[in-house]
Amino acid sequence: MLDWMVWIVIIVLFILSFAGIIYPIIPSVLVIWVGFLLYQFIINPDELTFVFWIIMAIFTLFLFLADILANSYFVKKYGGSKWGERGAVVAVIVGSFIIPPFGILIVPFITVFVIELLQQRPPNDAIKASIGSLLGFLGGSIAKVLIQLIMIIWFFIVIIF
Repeated sequence: MLDWMVWIVIIVLFILSFAGIIYPIIPSVLVIWVGFLLYQFIINPDELTFVFWIIMAIFTLFLFLADILANSYFVKKYGGSKWGERGAVVAVIVGSFIIPPFGILIVPFITVFVIELLQQRPPNDAIKASIGSLLGFLGGSIAKVLIQLIMIIWFFIVIIF
């Protein structure tokens, strides 16, 4: 009976990890790891190997890098400044509390636009940088979904086979 309850918690945690993409306040990767650890320490301590944990650590690093690299790449590509890039990161977090889930798109867009204008950038350049921050967030989110799916699928492959 305990195994089934733990399995339900693990599945809920895996689903909750995807909610963390829309609500950045939920630590997606930590939630996935809690699911792995519950399996390891409550259901079967012998099944998840050292190789599994190393691969999950590498994917975790990719998760962190996906966000940073996508945001940085698109803001730079569309002419945004370092301040615009930093403002976008903070605005995503703040935006998750304002008009969720739309705030994570609207608040960074407006924030980057205002930051770029405050730096004496022409309005057209400020709009381009804002679009870059939006594309960066979306690109990072898509990468995170894919990486999280790979982590979860790998987990199931390891325990099934």
